[in-house]
Amino acid sequence: MENNTSLQQQLLEAGVHFGHLKKKWNPKMLPYIFAEKKGIHIIDLNKTVEGLQEAAAALKSIAKSGKKIMFVATKKQAKEIVAEAAKRVNMPYVTERWLGGMLTNFTTIRKSVKKMQSIEKMLTDGTFDSITKKERLTLTRDKEKMEKVLGGIAQLARVPAALFLVDISHEHIALAEARRLGISTFGMVDTNSDPTKVDFAVPANDDATKSIAIVTNYIAAAIAEGLAERANEKTDDVVEEEEEDNKSLKFELEGGDDRGGERGRKPGGRGPGGPGGNNNRPGGGGGNRQGGGGNRPGGNRPGGGGGNRPGGGGGGQRRPAGSGGSRPGGGGR
Repeated sequence: MENNTSLQQQLLEAGVHFGHLKKKWNPKMLPYIFAEKKGIHIIDLNKTVEGLQEAAAALKSIAKSGKKIMFVATKKQAKEIVAEAAKRVNMPYVTERWLGGMLTNFTTIRKSVKKMQSIEKMLTDGTFDSITKKERLTLTRDKEKMEKVLGGIAQLARVPAALFLVDISHEHIALAEARRLGISTFGMVDTNSDPTKVDFAVPANDDATKSIAIVTNYIAAAIAEGLAERANEKTDDVVEEEEEDNKSLKFELEGGDDRGGERGRKPGGRGPGGPGGNNNRPGGGGGNRQGGGGNRPGGNRPGGGGGNRPGGGGGGQRRPAGSGGSRPGGGGR
């Protein structure tokens, strides 16, 4: 509440409440008019504060989403103020002359902008040194003319998401193009204008320099807040992604170590000391184990299967059953 009171006081000191003469009024501005004094309508500053805060909140959300907002003010007393505010928040602006079709015929406007940028490139890369003086003079004049009109939208790659207008009656061509394309419109509306033509109307004096400055700077501050929040969100997202990557990498490394340790310790594996392993383990598949091949006991045992044992069948040849040996008790075994 205190903020609204202080804002109202600032608007009052800036002369935002002064409207036009009664005979020039638009009847649709009746809800925004507080009183009439000496033939001049006085704007209700409560309505101004409400409209200003609604417009600022909407523009803040648009800026936060990363979309562009174009400032339009070709009135003499508003040019410098609006251009400075737009530059401060890095937004496109038009303060000289609104070219017909700047929005509805945006492709052609972009061609003019590219031509201007190509001339600027020629100035820097030394191409101007190889052309005649007359051609150089012609190109320089064309560049200055285009820069004056198109300099504010040189970095605009696509149609903006919203327009902020100072004096919607004076900028009626820009307003008509924006409405035709469905672009959101915000505007300072005086008592001689129709507030229903814009999506967000800010009832205010659109002729006084101080009034234009306080409203435009308030809007620019809201846009700057939206841009700052967008930058913070991007930073937070990057930090979160890095943390997740670090966690996943750490998990993979720890999991790999555990698996490697288990591989060496599991039964029947190749690790040293495991039961049932190679080398000299009991009951295994090779070496000098008991009951295995090689020099095991029982090579020269009586009744064995090979060597010079009594009753054997020769070295490595299997004897027929019951055929060999001089051992008592019959043949074979």
